[in-house]
Amino acid sequence: MIRIGTVGTNWITQQLVEALALSGKYTLAGVYSRHAETAQTFAAKNHAEAGYTDYQEMLTNAKLDVVYIASPNSLHFEQALAAIQRDISVIVEKPAVSNEDEMTALMATLTKHPNVRFFEAARNVHTPNFQALQQAVAELPTVQGASLTYMKYSSRYDQVLAGQQPNVFTKTFSGGALQDLGVYPIYLAVALFGQPANVAYFPTLIATGADGKGLAVLRYGDFDVTVSFGKTSNSYSWSEIYGLKETLSVDSAGELTQVARHAADGQVVDLTQPALANPMLPEVEDFARVLQAPEAAQNMGDYRRWLRWSQQVNQVLYALRVTANLRFPADEND
Repeated sequence: MIRIGTVGTNWITQQLVEALALSGKYTLAGVYSRHAETAQTFAAKNHAEAGYTDYQEMLTNAKLDVVYIASPNSLHFEQALAAIQRDISVIVEKPAVSNEDEMTALMATLTKHPNVRFFEAARNVHTPNFQALQQAVAELPTVQGASLTYMKYSSRYDQVLAGQQPNVFTKTFSGGALQDLGVYPIYLAVALFGQPANVAYFPTLIATGADGKGLAVLRYGDFDVTVSFGKTSNSYSWSEIYGLKETLSVDSAGELTQVARHAADGQVVDLTQPALANPMLPEVEDFARVLQAPEAAQNMGDYRRWLRWSQQVNQVLYALRVTANLRFPADEND
């Protein structure tokens, strides 16, 4: 069993813990929260071995193989770095880190700890529906572009409207729409088409100074991908990838719960795979496979591809922010 510790006790961590249990491949060895009552409550609810209010203490005493980090975005770098330096593998929620300099520093540290694995929890590109979509894209005679959408109203925006500054909507914590929901369609674009040649971002800023929603354009030379995302409104539009006479459609660039091919004659072929018991189950099973047999040829290839995607997505996110002059305190040293 893989011994895992968690950082954060919000809904995404709960969903992760439930996926871990479904996989049957992990032991919840530790739970970290800044607040003792929260740590103990979360640990008891999920049958963890122990709760901690000191992150370093958990890394030292819990005998972890891997730590899952779901703290505010600006804290990811230091927490991931601390784990890697102790030869503990890392699963970090997207976005992995705030900027290119932090990613470069993590990659340099990983080279000094060759037994450590670093995973970004971009769940949509680990799903069977992504594999179906990827195969369908490969079968297109040509690609003429794509329009990807992921927009969901955040309950935290109610707090912004009330004059508050929740972490997910503040630049202090490297928050905003691009760094949250925007990561998923950007991941989808990079995983399907590679790294774009040029990018541009047109954000809509909110009272906190962060971006509440935005439109990104990724230029691939002979085609463009437009990406719409946001946390201040809802969209029910499907995402599309354009061939010549064929079009591929996805219900959500973030969730990928339905996939279809629209043929030249108008016939629609449903490519959707069976529904998942938990949307994070495929990724935790993928990570377990690599952690348990890191030298297996397929696992090595998959891990290198995921790590490359993580680096490329980080570069795209940062480049998008540069075009919009959207800077975070975490960027001050870059």
